[in-house]
Amino acid sequence: MEPFQTFTGLVCPLDRSNVDTDQIIPKQFLKRVERKGFGECLFYNWRFDQDGNKKADFVLNQPKYAGTSILVAGENFGCGSSREHAPWALQDYGFKTIIAPGFADIFFNNCQKNGILAIRLDKEKVEELIEAATEKTLRLTVNLEKQTIEGGGFHFTFDSDPYQKELFIKGLDEIAVTMMHEDEISAFEKKRAKEA
Repeated sequence: MEPFQTFTGLVCPLDRSNVDTDQIIPKQFLKRVERKGFGECLFYNWRFDQDGNKKADFVLNQPKYAGTSILVAGENFGCGSSREHAPWALQDYGFKTIIAPGFADIFFNNCQKNGILAIRLDKEKVEELIEAATEKTLRLTVNLEKQTIEGGGFHFTFDSDPYQKELFIKGLDEIAVTMMHEDEISAFEKKRAKEA
């Protein structure tokens, strides 16, 4: 994972609640196990018509949101099945942060484990951000160390699990944390082999 300390990005408003993982990445695209290449399939049924043409009215197809990297969405984002492909698709598309009033637990954990910072923010504040990003170009700066969101006249604070925060700031996933103890693991395995 890349370290995440302070990040500034363009906001994309997705004014929908209960967005399930089948809408984030439809089931027909789950044939691969590598994490790359899913961005083109993100929100496929909302982005494209039956002939594969972009739907002009969907937010990600609007030119002003090109290069977006912060998604602001409604309540219960990532509900439905537990497919890890959902955060893979969001990340591959370019999203580094998702802000919503709430997330499905498994989706939230999958985001954290895959390097997407999922931030819970009060519904009223999320609605303000969605409205602002719909009306004009909105860029926000997310400072994980200070746990602040700033930009466009907004200044919000958010909560973060201390352990997950440390992993993000250092750019560590669970495998990297385990590998930090490689010497102790090797010593244990050698000792165990002698005792067997």
